[in-house]
Amino acid sequence: MDWSDETIARLRDLWAEGHSTAEIGRRLGVSKNAVVGKAHRLDLPARPSPIRREAADGAEPRRVVSRRVEGPTLPPLSSTAVAAPPAAAAPLSVATAVASRPVSVAAPPPRVHVVPQRPYARVVTCCWPLGEPGTRSFRFCDDPSEPGKPYCAEHAKLAYVKVRDRREDAA
Repeated sequence: MDWSDETIARLRDLWAEGHSTAEIGRRLGVSKNAVVGKAHRLDLPARPSPIRREAADGAEPRRVVSRRVEGPTLPPLSSTAVAAPPAAAAPLSVATAVASRPVSVAAPPPRVHVVPQRPYARVVTCCWPLGEPGTRSFRFCDDPSEPGKPYCAEHAKLAYVKVRDRREDAA
């Protein structure tokens, strides 16, 4: 870009009017990066950041409202919930009081699913794809894999081909 004196004067005027660098570039027929670079070389005053607009106006910065809720965020479990006392509207007989008393039922112990531990990065079955992905017949080989490899012995022979020396082909 050849910056003539007229173009530089127009750039200074548009910059002083407060136009964006993209708008100045459109009016001058150059990219906004060319405008930014030339403005920097001309040492034009810095533009206020559009992100920090509140601070530039002298206004107090916006307070961020936290959405965090104090206390538990999940409802209590039924086994730990406290039963409300019965209403004292009418006197209760002993039999009614015993019958209306909340019964504490022991919750069954939680089921624990034990996952057999395997060392990481050790593939146990062959991961060689068989069939066309997306069809019902697609599956993986699932034969026992070779130690340290993701494939069974047969598929490892296909996957790991020994590189031949090109000099053998030239002879």
